[in-house]
Amino acid sequence: MRLILTILAMGAMGLMPLNALARPAEHRIKDIVDIENVRSNQLVGYGLVVGLAGTGDRTRNTPFTEESIQAMLERMGVNVRGAQLKTQNVAAVSITATMPPFARSGSTIDVNVAALGDATSLQGGMLIASSLRALDGQVYAVAQGPVAVSGFKVQGAAASVSRGVATSARIAGGAIVEREVPYALRSAQTLKLALKNPDFTTANMIAAAINTRFTGTASVLDPGTVEIGPGAGFQGSVVDLMAMVENLPVTVDQPARVVVNEASGTVVMGADVRISPVAIAQGGLTISVTETPMVSQPGPFSNGQTTTVPRTSIGIDDGSGRSLGMLGGETSLSSLVAGLNALGVSPRDLITILQSIKSAGALQADIEVQ
Repeated sequence: MRLILTILAMGAMGLMPLNALARPAEHRIKDIVDIENVRSNQLVGYGLVVGLAGTGDRTRNTPFTEESIQAMLERMGVNVRGAQLKTQNVAAVSITATMPPFARSGSTIDVNVAALGDATSLQGGMLIASSLRALDGQVYAVAQGPVAVSGFKVQGAAASVSRGVATSARIAGGAIVEREVPYALRSAQTLKLALKNPDFTTANMIAAAINTRFTGTASVLDPGTVEIGPGAGFQGSVVDLMAMVENLPVTVDQPARVVVNEASGTVVMGADVRISPVAIAQGGLTISVTETPMVSQPGPFSNGQTTTVPRTSIGIDDGSGRSLGMLGGETSLSSLVAGLNALGVSPRDLITILQSIKSAGALQADIEVQ
């Protein structure tokens, strides 16, 4: 249960009081919304990494690597069609990048490189100039440069050591933007703010905070969208208005939710989780079997033999010493944690208890299982 308290209330230097979680926190509007049309764009490409020390693709197993080498050499005036290539210094790779919004021609972006064939490492390689395209088929950037691999693998005759992934690499600032994505924000009459966590109350608070500063500029379209536009008394564009309102503080309200991860035994509960009156008994049958074999030796000058005598110890814990816990009234998060701590439950037992409380209709929150 100490793990649960740590997840819920750990500060930088220790534990904070659980009642501090109940105080509503204020956040800037820019931190809780996304702006319409202001988004990143995914780019993808294909290329060759050269200069590998025998750790590249084997052309016998990866024909696409051989064809790519031949096509590249032909563009440079070298004809190798019909020849059997046996180089292992080249690897075919996929290239991915994310072009941020408002990226201009000539700016650089980071790219990720991953092997497509049977290359064992990209360490020390150089990516040859490759185009990066979006889903519309247009080329938006060109990538080239030395790859940086964070992992390695060393193998001997009887042992091997590896750390990270040696077939995945990154090139910082390795792509140059060639085409810009058109944005028309300056001429827009209105902007839509998309809440990252849609909620009626939060959307209404955002609109109220904006209208308090600039009367009649914001309206709620749905729990996930707030529309803003310059009011009658505002001099400037919608972009100027957004620059002024994005730092306004807003109190965020979210529904009560319990998130559990059964694989790791992690439980995270929001401050608004409430429990109706309920009694909880937690326990289970635990059987432990311990083998402690003993060595039996014959007496001096006897004809006996040394033998091993098995010794088995069996322990049974039926949880009879545990008591029934009662959570009365409208129990808050701090009372819930204190009550479950008194029962001595583990994080994994807590998952089962919360699901049982939910089935009984006493948990006033949603349970999200990851």
